[in-house]
Amino acid sequence: MAPRDRPETDAGQVEGASGSIEGADGSARKPKGDTGFSRHSGDVAKVGDMKVVLLACAVMRDLVQPHLDDAAVDTIYMDFGLHETPKLMAPALQEELDAIEEPSLVLVGYGLCGTGIVGLEARRHTLVIPRTHDCIAILLGSHSEYMKAIGENPGTYYLTKGWLEAGTDPLAEYEGYVERYGEKTADMVMDTMYRNYTKICLVSHSEEGLAASRERAQAVGAFCKERWGMEYTERVGSDALVTKLLNAPRQLDLLGDEFVVIAPGGRVAMDQFLDFGTPTAAS
Repeated sequence: MAPRDRPETDAGQVEGASGSIEGADGSARKPKGDTGFSRHSGDVAKVGDMKVVLLACAVMRDLVQPHLDDAAVDTIYMDFGLHETPKLMAPALQEELDAIEEPSLVLVGYGLCGTGIVGLEARRHTLVIPRTHDCIAILLGSHSEYMKAIGENPGTYYLTKGWLEAGTDPLAEYEGYVERYGEKTADMVMDTMYRNYTKICLVSHSEEGLAASRERAQAVGAFCKERWGMEYTERVGSDALVTKLLNAPRQLDLLGDEFVVIAPGGRVAMDQFLDFGTPTAAS
C-alpha cells in the first residue's frame, strides 16, 4: 500500500475535481470549494515551438511556486482528492490535457500514484513525468530517498500542508464520515484504511513549512496515536526533483532515468515506472 494512495471505499468516493479556477489576474472564475484545483495563465514560456505547461497535484503548489515566474508558465493544479480515488485521476488529467489546444511540453507533477496516471495519453503533447511511485517521492526529493524512507520506516502515512488545509487527513476524514454515515460506519471505514500504518509523518521542504503546519499535524497525530498507536514524526524534504522537473524544458536530452518522457501519441504504462533500468523515452 502506498503512503497516500489507498484502496477506495464506498464512504470515501470523491465527488469530482472541484476547486477554484484562477484567471491570469488571480481572480476566481468558477469557485467550487477549497479542494486545491486552480489554473493560472499568463504569457507562457516556449521550448522551440512548444508551449510549456505545468500540470500538478495541488500538494505541489508551495514547493513549485518559488521556482516559477507566474507570467511564464501555464500552471494547472489538480484537486488533492484525486489521490483518494486513483481511478478518477487519469480521466481528470486527460480532460485538462485535451483542453490545451496548442501542442505543448507538459510537466506532470505526479508520480505513478497508485496506478492513477496509467493510461494517460499524450496525444498532441509531450509529457515529462517524475519516475516515482507517488507524490511523496517528489516531496522527499527523489525516488531513492522515497525507497530509503520506506525501507527505514515502512507503514508511514505522510501529511503535508496542502493535505492538511484540504481536510484530507485522518482526523478530518473521520469527522466527515461520522457526520455523513454515523460512528459505526466511520469506525469501520477508517480502521480499514489506517490500521496498518505505524507512523504518521509531517513533511515539508523547509523548517518554516513544518512550523506552519505543526499545530494541526500534531492534533492529527494525537488522534492517530490514540486510535491506531501511530508514532508522530516530522521530516524536511527537498525540492531537488521539482527543480529538475521545472528545468526539463532546457535539458530534455539529459534527464536520465529519474523521468519518463512520453512522446506525442504515446500513453503512460505502469512498466515505465517499475523498471528503473530502461531508457526514459516512452511511447
